[in-house]
Amino acid sequence: MSDDSQISGAAAGMSKAGALRLEMFIIGLGLFGLVLIFQPFSITLFGIGSAIVVLAGLVNNLLPMAQPGVHVRSVLTIGLVVAMIFCIVLLLSISAAHLYGAFFLSPPPAAVPSAPFYQEPFVWGIAAVAAVLALTVTWLNATSKAA
Repeated sequence: MSDDSQISGAAAGMSKAGALRLEMFIIGLGLFGLVLIFQPFSITLFGIGSAIVVLAGLVNNLLPMAQPGVHVRSVLTIGLVVAMIFCIVLLLSISAAHLYGAFFLSPPPAAVPSAPFYQEPFVWGIAAVAAVLALTVTWLNATSKAA
């Protein structure tokens, strides 16, 4: 009898306390970032706070999933999808900035020629992260359908 209750409890998803912890973590992350932005002591803490606020804005997409009964795997999958979309949008914005510069700005006369944006390691790193996230989401969906 206890084995059946453990199995049904595991299949039920997050508990009420777990959902509340997830919700409070998401809200607390945003508030912590705001505190770091508005503190008057350090510009480094301001930069860290700005990054945390951007991260909290992305993680805020998980708030509708902070409900009792929702599987943690679903929350993880949606978090990976949000991260993948962020990487793709970041790549598109880098490309748009490059095209803007290529079509509307003339280089300064003494400018040192630099490599095109698509040869920069940062751009390839973001593209690799987006590809890994896409493969991870595909794998998670395939294994959840098989189960």
